[in-house]
Amino acid sequence: MRLFQNARYYPSLRPRIRELTRHSSTYAGKIDAFVNFRESAAHILLPVDQRAEWAFFANGDDEDIQKVWAREQGMSSRSSLSDILKAQIEAHRADVFYNLDATGWPADFIKSLPGCVKKVIAWHAAPFRNVSFTAYDLVVCNFPSILAAIAEQGARTDYFFPAYDPEFAPFAAREDRPVDVVFVGGYSRHHLRRAEILEAVARLAGQYNIVYHLDRSRLCRLAESPIGRFLPLAKHRRPQAIRAITSEPTFGRDYYEVLSTAKIVLNGAIDMSGEDRGNMRCFEALGGGSLLLSDAGNYPRGMKDGQTLVTYNSADQAVALVRELLQDSAKRLGIARAGHEMVSTSYSKQLQWKRFEELVASI
Repeated sequence: MRLFQNARYYPSLRPRIRELTRHSSTYAGKIDAFVNFRESAAHILLPVDQRAEWAFFANGDDEDIQKVWAREQGMSSRSSLSDILKAQIEAHRADVFYNLDATGWPADFIKSLPGCVKKVIAWHAAPFRNVSFTAYDLVVCNFPSILAAIAEQGARTDYFFPAYDPEFAPFAAREDRPVDVVFVGGYSRHHLRRAEILEAVARLAGQYNIVYHLDRSRLCRLAESPIGRFLPLAKHRRPQAIRAITSEPTFGRDYYEVLSTAKIVLNGAIDMSGEDRGNMRCFEALGGGSLLLSDAGNYPRGMKDGQTLVTYNSADQAVALVRELLQDSAKRLGIARAGHEMVSTSYSKQLQWKRFEELVASI
């Protein structure tokens, strides 16, 4: 196999990536810095992590870093990002293309991949509209309901999962955790149910050390801007209780550090996820050794209420559970330890890669 893994990252992370890569003049150096930062490491396949010669990694929509590769290959400075990505795939002689950014690259692009590519796989684990997946040989994720919706298009689907990042080990071992509750995630019109939970828990800030790191949507940022105050956008503004404890969004190893300071990591699904649960934050919170407090639903294998995480059914119950778990440290620590043990063994990078090889062989 000659693997090509294509990904993307949140726009709000871009300044941090520029800072991390500014001392690297080569494409290889910049990608190495990105991989070492561990952003979305749960999805980075083992051969990429191991820097295998036959595994190539790109953030195809990162114009600055992609242009570095293009210059190194003598391509025109006017080359488009799609031309650069195709050239990378061809230069690597990739026969398996694994795309983590299915909504960023249209079906026409996938259909026009170089002839060396024999198998095309996409990961997609989010709600979608007007997105075609039929150009892929296989679409994977760990949300059965999303796979079912994609299968209705006629696309072939199968189950796949994020992995535990072994780089979490020293963070998980931390015993001094001064933050009582932390939440890290997005805040947008798709998060109304989550916002209710966040506001209820935020009102405990006078009694406990609670910190949120929110990546606000563009509409939320506009609504909270001086101009936005004069627009009918009140429903997109964060409640004062949330704003008072919100810090900047955090990613990669910076995010790992934040998790390692927290006794409890709060989680909540987006409004359109149905009853399926198991977003990447579940794997990361468990990996970081915190107690995961998340909304009730259908979780992946090993994630069990009262054993490896704790679930709530309402905002009031979430608040009550925060109080209970902070008072009962033995229970909290026991569940957190069990959660870390489960995710580090049942969702290892080695098992993830073995499953990926099975998926490739099934095509």
